[in-house]
Amino acid sequence: MRLGVIDVGSNTVHLLVVDAHYGGHPLPASSHKLELRLSENLGPHGSITSAFGDKLVDFIAECVEIAESQGVIDLMAFATSAIREARGGAALIERVSRESGVQLQVLPGRDEARLTYLAVRRWFGWSSGRVLMIDIGGGSLELASGLDEEPDAAVSLPLGAGRLTRDHLREELPRPKQLKAARAFIRAEIGGSVRELLRLGPPTRAVGTSKTIRSLSRLTGAAASGEGIFVPRQLRRKDLKALVPKLAALTPAQRADLAGVSSTRAHQLLAGALVAESAMDLLRIDRLDICPWALREGVILRRLDHLEADETFDGMSG
Repeated sequence: MRLGVIDVGSNTVHLLVVDAHYGGHPLPASSHKLELRLSENLGPHGSITSAFGDKLVDFIAECVEIAESQGVIDLMAFATSAIREARGGAALIERVSRESGVQLQVLPGRDEARLTYLAVRRWFGWSSGRVLMIDIGGGSLELASGLDEEPDAAVSLPLGAGRLTRDHLREELPRPKQLKAARAFIRAEIGGSVRELLRLGPPTRAVGTSKTIRSLSRLTGAAASGEGIFVPRQLRRKDLKALVPKLAALTPAQRADLAGVSSTRAHQLLAGALVAESAMDLLRIDRLDICPWALREGVILRRLDHLEADETFDGMSG
């Protein structure tokens, strides 16, 4: 069957269309996205601007047309932390439904962590043992750990790369005092969740996912994205520690010239690196294995699970 998912994130709105069936590997059929960067462009008092609302409604309507032309039989749509926390988010969700016909589900932070963890678990499999997952978005940081497909601990923190850049690292070349303050804020937020995430023991495998972590991995020597999703990639803490001061010495324009860094994310990369470094330090992780699947894939996998359960029940009833 052909499924579609619209992800209204803090940085981008992304339509992913996949061919999928229960127990199989979802195969991407098409992808369509727009950079909106809500987490950095809120109006006064954290409100959603009318310009953003217009762009979002128009783009979602465009996604619906694409999904129909691609033969999608089930189109899901969800929003993450930026919409969830912004003033005017509820009104915008109602407007999206009214004007596009799309029911936009707002995911709580813990569900973001749970679904991303599910995608990571399915990608690496049961042989990975206890998994600890780190996902750095534009608006929030998701952390989860567990032995099964449902994590024992799932946490969402206000440490997205876009949010931190907006609130703590607005200058192109932050001063040492600003970097120190940002690092202290990040570590205080993560520190409160360390016990919960490690209470059942250290992970057998630590995993990183998200565009930010993939870019950091690329900058420390991992294979380019063009080599395919099945090439193993890693991010080592010692390499990340060496990278952070180098990124701090570069302007966003200079970071955009680095291999694997997009011009639209370059300004956020330093904040993302500080979050990744702090998380790896506090959680005592020396290496992250990079997972190409994340929240969108987790939503698709959970939907497939529900479809299979419905079909199984119907068959038993008949």
